[in-house]
Amino acid sequence: MDGRRLSSIAIPPVVSLVGVTAILYLGQEVFLPLAVALLLTFALAPIVSALRKLSIPRPAAVILTVTVAFLCIALFSFMVASQLSSLAQNIPTYQSNIIQKVRSLKDSADSGGIFERVTQAVERVGAEMSARADQRTTGERQPLPVEIVDQQSAIYLLVNVVVPLLSPFATAGLVIVVVIFMLLEREDLRDRFIRLVGTGDLHRTTQALQDAGKRVGQYLLMQLIINTSYAVPIGIGLWLLGIPNAILWALLSLVLRFVPYIGPAISMILPLFLAIAVTPGWTTVLWTAGLFLVMELFINNVMEPWLYGSRTGLSPLAIIVAAIFWTWLWGPVGLVLSTPLTVCLVVLGRHVPQFEFLDVLFGNEPVLEPDARLYQRLLAGDPDEAADNAETILEDKYLVEYYDEIGIPALLFGESDRERGALQDGQLRRFASTALTFVEDLEDAADELREDEQGDEKPVDEDGERLELPDGEGFKLVMIGGRTELDDVAAAILAQVVEGQGAEASIESFRKLHGSRQTIAGLAEADIVVVSYLSSTPLAYARQAVRRLKRGKRGLRVGIYVPNMEEHRALDAKAISADFVATSVVEAVRLGLVKAEAVALARTTRLKPSRIKKK
Repeated sequence: MDGRRLSSIAIPPVVSLVGVTAILYLGQEVFLPLAVALLLTFALAPIVSALRKLSIPRPAAVILTVTVAFLCIALFSFMVASQLSSLAQNIPTYQSNIIQKVRSLKDSADSGGIFERVTQAVERVGAEMSARADQRTTGERQPLPVEIVDQQSAIYLLVNVVVPLLSPFATAGLVIVVVIFMLLEREDLRDRFIRLVGTGDLHRTTQALQDAGKRVGQYLLMQLIINTSYAVPIGIGLWLLGIPNAILWALLSLVLRFVPYIGPAISMILPLFLAIAVTPGWTTVLWTAGLFLVMELFINNVMEPWLYGSRTGLSPLAIIVAAIFWTWLWGPVGLVLSTPLTVCLVVLGRHVPQFEFLDVLFGNEPVLEPDARLYQRLLAGDPDEAADNAETILEDKYLVEYYDEIGIPALLFGESDRERGALQDGQLRRFASTALTFVEDLEDAADELREDEQGDEKPVDEDGERLELPDGEGFKLVMIGGRTELDDVAAAILAQVVEGQGAEASIESFRKLHGSRQTIAGLAEADIVVVSYLSSTPLAYARQAVRRLKRGKRGLRVGIYVPNMEEHRALDAKAISADFVATSVVEAVRLGLVKAEAVALARTTRLKPSRIKKK
């Protein structure tokens, strides 16, 4: 096999994903700082662009932005470290309150068991901490062990103690340098990425880059605003309640809210334990829990819906899965970065066909069209969920439009499966029965249709133009299925719609149309009969149905409803002696609710057998 054939072999996306995951896991010391730098670049790029609009040179704008950003990060880290140090020094003073609360729980439970063991453990820990504190205050010096250290052990100490301390500072410096160069060379990096992906589809590549930058930048900015709005009231509230180190808990809650779902819970646990330790009663503990719960409800129900005008594009399950994956891959830092990194993957799947499965798995956009989703629910025998989805769509769409755009196309899926043998007789009957139940559940929407028609409100289409549907008052119609149970469902839909226009309609099964001695109820009083066919080849059946109905009642108007007309343009009303052929529910209503003379039944010409001349 030559090199040209090897280069033409396409690697499956799943194999590529596994390979990339292995590379990221093995090279996390390199890729983790790069990922942090990339996300910081997305976050700081709008600030640099704003400074550039003020006629500030790019190098100055980049240096100023990066300096301010990392000074804020450094100040944040210093405040957290100082607060942690203060907390560590005060922990021994809280032991008495903890022991008192544990004893109160023990007394309230009126049993020795676990509470007694917990109390003894807390007392032992407190005694040990008190002894060490007293030792530090009295200044007593214990004899120190003497150890002879040679030159080799000194080098070992240097490598194992000093180098690990320098590693975080080296990583921070690397991130700063990479962010500066990414901001300085942002346009050049964009062009190189486009050239690497390919210049054959510049529109798609440009859209992917803009989408990724917009989503990640907006997510980080909005999350920072939301977290700050959450942390400031938390800090003030804890300070008013007398919780020590309130600034520390506010700063930690600001950072931990970047961790999806579990971050707010973790930020609440530590102040609750401290509230137990610093006060003898339970009032402060309850107020602390109430403070966090009220703020969480306010942020989730007010701030986030208001500020998240552009969502991340991730489903809730995808956020959880992403948090687990990135935590396994890169530890706690990966947990914080999980959401923005997964947003980038979803954008990649949305614009690159080879990785479309990422958008399907993690995106929040519906992966099934409404008609396919309706067909799947009806096929699963779940008319209730189908009706719930339909009612949601009917808030913005009219009933007639819903049937034309979603309901009938879902039935056409079933008819297609029936014709190719995927739906057997039993499955077909169950599907049709579920579909009829679904249509009956939408009767409330049909009642609203009647109310709207009686008032001034008229249905409108997607273009805002009114759907002028005729008044059905005084009309009597019979709706009949053409060949199968699915045609009966289409007949029920037509009956429901024309009844919404004020007409009287009855429904008959397709078996009445083809039975030799079957009588069709209501045919004598009917003005119009509409026969529904979902089949792609209804010509012969429609011709025979029209003949039988017109022979059964003279002057009867007979229409054919065929939504699958695009598959067979040969069905002509004149050729089969029908009064009209409709391809949509709206057209069937407009042509059916009309006072007109019935089309006469065309005579058939019988061919006489020709004489056979013998030679």
